[in-house]
Parts: sequence; C-alpha cells; structure tokens
Amino acid sequence: MPTRTYHVIFNANAGTALATGITEAALAEMFASNGLAATIDADADRPMPERIEQALASDADTIVAAGGDGTITALCGAILGTGKSLAILPPGTVNALAKDLHIPLDTAAAVAALADGVTQQIDVGEVNGRFFLHKVVIGMIPGMAAGHEHIRGMPGVSAKVGFMRYFFRRLARTRRIAIAIDADDTGKPEVERVQAVAVASNSYDEGFGRILARERLDGGTLTLYVLKRLTFVDFFRPAGGMLVGRWHQDQALEVQSVGAVTIDSHKGLLKVMFDGEVETLATPLHFTIHPKALTMLAPAPLPDTGNPAGEALPA
Repeated sequence: MPTRTYHVIFNANAGTALATGITEAALAEMFASNGLAATIDADADRPMPERIEQALASDADTIVAAGGDGTITALCGAILGTGKSLAILPPGTVNALAKDLHIPLDTAAAVAALADGVTQQIDVGEVNGRFFLHKVVIGMIPGMAAGHEHIRGMPGVSAKVGFMRYFFRRLARTRRIAIAIDADDTGKPEVERVQAVAVASNSYDEGFGRILARERLDGGTLTLYVLKRLTFVDFFRPAGGMLVGRWHQDQALEVQSVGAVTIDSHKGLLKVMFDGEVETLATPLHFTIHPKALTMLAPAPLPDTGNPAGEALPA
C-alpha cells in the first residue's frame, strides 16, 4: 500500500487550539512522531478559499481539517468529486462530525489514529447549493448561538451563568415563526407555526446519554425535526428525554425521514445555524441529500445498524 500523504489546514484560532496551546510546530511534531508525511498550513492571514485551493493542488491524497465545524464544512464542499479524502483533527469548539466518526477529541490521539485509519463514504446534505455535514437549524436556535458568541472569552463559570441567563431570557420572549414545509417536494407545502426546524443528514439516535449523536452517516436520507413550541416545561422535558434515551416521541416534536424538503417563509432571508455556524440564507430553502458522496478517513468503519437506507422513521 502506498504511503498516505497529508495536507493539513490548521485553524490556530479554533476554540480548543487556543485553550490547549496547540501550535503549528506541535502539530508538525505529532505527525512526524507517528511517521506521517504532512504539510501544515497554519497561515490564518490568507483567505480560506486560497488555502483550500492550494491543498487541492498538492500531491496529498488526504486533506486534514484541523479546526472547528466551519473549517470542516468549507473543506467538504471543495473536496467532493476530487478523489481526495477528508480527515478531521479536533482543535475546534463543537466537532460534531468528529464525535460521530469516533475520532479521539485529544489532538495527539487523533493524529496517531490517522495511521490506522480507513476510508469510508458518508452522506452530504445540500441546501441552496451549499453543502452541510450534520444539520441546518431555523428558528430560535441560531439566536441562542449568537448569544453564546457574545460571552465567549468570559471565565468558565461566568460564561455558563451568563449564557443560561441569556437563554432563559430569550426563551421567555421568543415567538413562533410561520413557515411552509414541503416534505419530499410534493408540491403541497403545509404551513406550520414553529419554534424551530432542523434538517439533519441522517438521524440523531435515541439511547441512554446519547445527545445529538449519529451512529449512521450513510443512510441516504434527511431527517426533519419540527419543534412546535418551547416553553420552560417543554425545554426540560425533552432534555430529560435525551438523557434517558427517549426524545423522538416528545409531544412538542415531530420527526420525519425525507429524501428532500423545501422550507419557505414570507421573509426573504432567514438566519440559520449551518453546521455550527450562524449564517443567513435566502428563501426558499431547498434541501437534498447526496448519498455516500464524501470520502472520510476515520479510525473505524461506520457501524452497520441493519436499517436499510431510506427506511422511514416514526413520526
């Protein structure tokens, strides 16, 4: 087997990288100590599209995203169809995909795991020409995330207290929004008044202690989560349901497996949470799924749940 080569795009400003003091030199040493040939790009002063273009033009067969979800998502869209693999190192703030792929969240351990990594194909979601790897959320959640950004940098306890105060203040004032949802693009949209809507690549699992985790990333479907309301009681009930492993049946939530979906609003622009980043997208939002479109290098194959691709989830 030919020696695998790596081109690493390192976001030194990612949350965990700043907290742990990981540097370009330290990252290079981690690769060298594991016998891995890597080029490290830590030039944060250059635009990301330029750095990605350089990575794709390199001889490396694996492009490594060493940063948060924003870095990973940006690389995903560029790598599709190039024949290169994508790998993840976790010095970011959320790293939802890294957790789903069972990649160690310690950077040194994640680099070591690359040596024995295997390639696997995962699904990629698309909305209005933009690719995503876990979910797009509409409604109150993006506003919550924006509030979290305002308190980033505060001391640990102060940040947690500040965010909880912001969260419950926002929860008390939040209002439902009117949207039209056309599941599977039948041409017959249904108007709903909702607190939030999430469209996820595949589905989040139920199970004790499993909070927004996915075992299967190659099921070939989108999952639509519609939160009709969110009062104080509604907040604590599904949160408790997640902890004990039963939240899909919560009375405030509807869950549906779809091949495609269009979401429209009377607003021309909607603020969304796009793979962990707050962005603004033009309506209507057209969602589709690209089965097994992205080649990932990860520590182990995806578990086989035994569910055939496209099997509908109970609403």
